[in-house]
Amino acid sequence: MTWQTTRFAIDLARPRVMAIVNVTPDSFSDGGCWPAPAQAMARCEQAVREGRQQRGREHGDGSPPLPLAEELARVLPVVRDAVTLGVPVSVDTYKAEVMRAVLDLGADIVNDIWALRQPGALEAVAAHPSCGVCLMHMHGEPLTMQVAPMAGDAVPQVQAFLQGRSGALQAAGVDAARIAWDPGIGFGKTVAQNFSLLARQGELLASGRPLLVGWSRKSSLGAVTGDAVDDRLTASVAAAVLAVERGARIVRVHDVKETASALKVWSAVVGQSGP
Repeated sequence: MTWQTTRFAIDLARPRVMAIVNVTPDSFSDGGCWPAPAQAMARCEQAVREGRQQRGREHGDGSPPLPLAEELARVLPVVRDAVTLGVPVSVDTYKAEVMRAVLDLGADIVNDIWALRQPGALEAVAAHPSCGVCLMHMHGEPLTMQVAPMAGDAVPQVQAFLQGRSGALQAAGVDAARIAWDPGIGFGKTVAQNFSLLARQGELLASGRPLLVGWSRKSSLGAVTGDAVDDRLTASVAAAVLAVERGARIVRVHDVKETASALKVWSAVVGQSGP
């Protein structure tokens, strides 16, 4: 399986690690850690050394959005330098203006928590000849999604939503090879629903779209371990390995070195299990 992006056709025969580098102050975990472009770029370079994979930027859940001008001021200097590092660059945004700006700079992937439902977003991606796009499921909206999480069995609801958004994107002329899915762990779902999405992740693979999952430091891990957000390294790595074992091809993480090492062990075991 290959994920077509702006500059790279990413081979997903082996799992990939996407490093989170937050340049906005609103992440639940490390918002504000890299407030200046130079600090964010240093973190990008460190992540490349640790994993030699992709890296991205994450918008915080449950937080008010940044004004457009501030988001552009924070994101563009980092993207401008990040595209020189020789690895795919993913930008997490739902604003069409930001999408167009980062794609003009050479960013490879748009990762949208709204799955291109905000004004102009679908058109911005469809207008680009080759960028990758990750469509994420979110129930409700960031400010209130955990106050009133979704009801019922999450798996078929997530599958139907992502299938519908993929269909809309393909109808706009975007090749299926450019599209990945993210079930949206923690975005308007209960703890039980999040873990059902992991346990039954295989049901989401029927579409043939690669799965990108983000369990890193999520509150559901804290709910079962009792660990505070900054103490969830072990649980995050375990969840990443379990997700890959169940078919995810990209894991989005804060702790690149530790996750990459764990996946090397997993790969060694898989390599020994064949004929």
